[in-house]
Amino acid sequence: MSTARSSTPSDSSPQPEGSSTAPVRPRMRGIGRVLVIVYAVMALGATGRSFVQIARAFDQAPLAYTLSALSAVVYIVATLALILSGRPGWYRVAWVAIAFELVGVLVVGTLSLTHPSLFQHPTVWSQFGSGYIFIPLVLPLFGLWWLIAHRPSARPAEILPEGPTA
Repeated sequence: MSTARSSTPSDSSPQPEGSSTAPVRPRMRGIGRVLVIVYAVMALGATGRSFVQIARAFDQAPLAYTLSALSAVVYIVATLALILSGRPGWYRVAWVAIAFELVGVLVVGTLSLTHPSLFQHPTVWSQFGSGYIFIPLVLPLFGLWWLIAHRPSARPAEILPEGPTA
């Protein structure tokens, strides 16, 4: 007679899920969870800001308001990619989104200081995110650090065989 294998919360080894052969990855926790929450808040804030800006006065600052909308899309994609980074392809999407975010903050931040006439209306990334207490400048640095620290292994995780255990 076979003995069913019990899984406890402290058991961190990968377990098969249902009849699938894919291992179950541990849920994101700790700083990763905080990172996702901050990205989600930024996504909501940037989306709301860009929607209001575009609806009210798009003709006054089309470049600035389009950049606000672009930053909202980047934050949404980064949030989803971080949540799904354990699935194939999403880790790379997270890298691209967060690297794009960092470049965007640096370019728009620099241009907003050197060519203020381009940004008479603020964007999320203007002046390196000063309107958001510089979170847009710091967030991609933490995001890239987290991705480096939690990169998926080069080889697939070993799957534990089902069946009797001693």
